[in-house]
Amino acid sequence: MTTPSDPSDGGTRGARRPREPRIVAELGRPETPDETAARKAENTRKHYANQTAINLTLSIVASLGIVLFLVLVVVRPNGTVNRQEIDYVQVASQAQASVDAPLAAPPLPDGWSSNAAEVRSSTRDDVPTWYVGLITPDQQFIGLEQGIDANPTWVSLQVQNAAATSTRAIAGLTWDVYDRRDADDPGNYAYALTTTVGRSSYVLYGTADDAEFDVLATSLAQQIASQESE
Repeated sequence: MTTPSDPSDGGTRGARRPREPRIVAELGRPETPDETAARKAENTRKHYANQTAINLTLSIVASLGIVLFLVLVVVRPNGTVNRQEIDYVQVASQAQASVDAPLAAPPLPDGWSSNAAEVRSSTRDDVPTWYVGLITPDQQFIGLEQGIDANPTWVSLQVQNAAATSTRAIAGLTWDVYDRRDADDPGNYAYALTTTVGRSSYVLYGTADDAEFDVLATSLAQQIASQESE
């Protein structure tokens, strides 16, 4: 048997009542549909902004972790760089077959080491270049570059287009000097020496002091003289 509806509730007993509009405390009235949409859009924006900030923080933390790992792996406890030493004299001997001019591999005293040695070719100026990276006893850097049949433009490029500041005579060779030790952040080009003998142009550049440059330039001059006498 069907139970009649109570006239007092308009026949809506058991029916779901519509959700009343949200009361905005600042306004003292229900918010309008436009205000509701704007509020939800702002909440969504804040949510994504928070997610972006969290992701950025996580990325920074991850990057710092990678940097810390590299420091721990590459740097030794005594603070010196962990580098693989290269026998540049042996590399020069092996590379000599590919270059038709004697390669510079001057012998150096104990305390010197090399971290790179290779023949480089440039498509821009077509100058075969022999490069040796050297670490001095004072843990400074000197790069040795030998350009075969190089022109003045090549030499200028190796010293970053700087102008020579003076000349020096070392072990019978005259060198152009490029002294930029007083410049702002000269990097590995704080000091440089250049000279040309026969088909080879030699560039020495780095952060070492005059005494260590003299050791290298003297040994190189002696090797060049020995090669010319053969």
